[in-house]
Amino acid sequence: MKRVVIVGGGAAGFFTAINAKEKNSNLDITILEKGKDVLQKVKISGGGRCNVTHACFTPKELCEFYPRGKKELLGPFHQFMTGDTFEWFENRGVPLKIEDDNRVFPEANTSQAILNCFQNTVNKLGIKVLTSCGVNAVYQQENNWVINTKEQNFTADYLVMAAGSSKKVWDLCQTLNHKVITPVPSLFTFNIKDERLSDLMGVSIPNAEVKILGTKLVSFGPLLITHWGMSGPAVLKLSAFGARILAEKNYQYQVEVNWLNRSFESVFENLLQLKKNNPKKTIILKSPFEEISKRLWEKLVLYAGIKSEQNWADISNKQIQELTSQLTKGVYNANGRTTFKDEFVTAGGVDLKEINFKRFESKLHKNLFFVGEILNIDAVTGGFNFQNAWTGGYICATAIAEVS
Repeated sequence: MKRVVIVGGGAAGFFTAINAKEKNSNLDITILEKGKDVLQKVKISGGGRCNVTHACFTPKELCEFYPRGKKELLGPFHQFMTGDTFEWFENRGVPLKIEDDNRVFPEANTSQAILNCFQNTVNKLGIKVLTSCGVNAVYQQENNWVINTKEQNFTADYLVMAAGSSKKVWDLCQTLNHKVITPVPSLFTFNIKDERLSDLMGVSIPNAEVKILGTKLVSFGPLLITHWGMSGPAVLKLSAFGARILAEKNYQYQVEVNWLNRSFESVFENLLQLKKNNPKKTIILKSPFEEISKRLWEKLVLYAGIKSEQNWADISNKQIQELTSQLTKGVYNANGRTTFKDEFVTAGGVDLKEINFKRFESKLHKNLFFVGEILNIDAVTGGFNFQNAWTGGYICATAIAEVS
């Protein structure tokens, strides 16, 4: 009986273990988890509902959501991707549903459905799960892998590293001569202190354009004003695709926001028309754009140098230009970042050049595999990081099951 040791009791580790055992019942599989509990990210993801994947069913399109790993995941997604994830969970009694924003959750609306599925299946298959079992060292001895923990040593024919974005496990990878790309945070919100945003917590814009000045980084989508600055999909996408650039800037940079996602010229013409049609109306009283709330409109009007009592007839074309600038290219100084909810995602990990993605196996060592966030793969928010775990876990499991 061939032995498999999986380091890491998270999504990728469990998915690898279950699929390997289902494909080859002769495998002896052990999961080692350093914490007291397994599947912690699965439990808290999506506000405790578990954002399992994203309703994107074309491999090439799905790859676009991965700032790192886009090229490498194209082949794997042709083998196992979103539709397969739906089928996999539904076959095990966990039907999934697609929400309006294309995020996918269990129909039961709780992550407990996924936890129960994994834990029940692991128990049924006889897969051993050991908690509070951190790994101190891994090395090869003859044709086996030796995994050293505080309590005991384990030997394995196949070693799967699935311990997520952990410095300790990356250090272990380096002892095996694998290069680790230095991790930096991804998926964070922008800290911005600005009078235009003060007291506007909770105000959302349906489709803004957000740029990082001095870079090519630009994003479109919903934007949310928070107590500490800006969040929402448009900002989170920028933080993911700009993870390294923003880290190099020490999280101090200028953000340009087009609240309307329209050209300066069209908005300027719009405001001139409003001046012509509503000469006696007080400008500040009502936002003429349905995308912009009255509260945000008031802030931008005042910041443009227009007095609260001014009517449309009273403002100059220069003031209209300034208001147009605030609406379409307002500049905000970001200073720092805040982690988005409980999504502790990093850009960094084991160098992808050293991995054979047909098997998720090391190119340096036979029978050593890497799956999940331990690799230098990460995605925007919305279930994509889990899809990477499912895909990598499935392909790795298949590779191990077939050669055993």
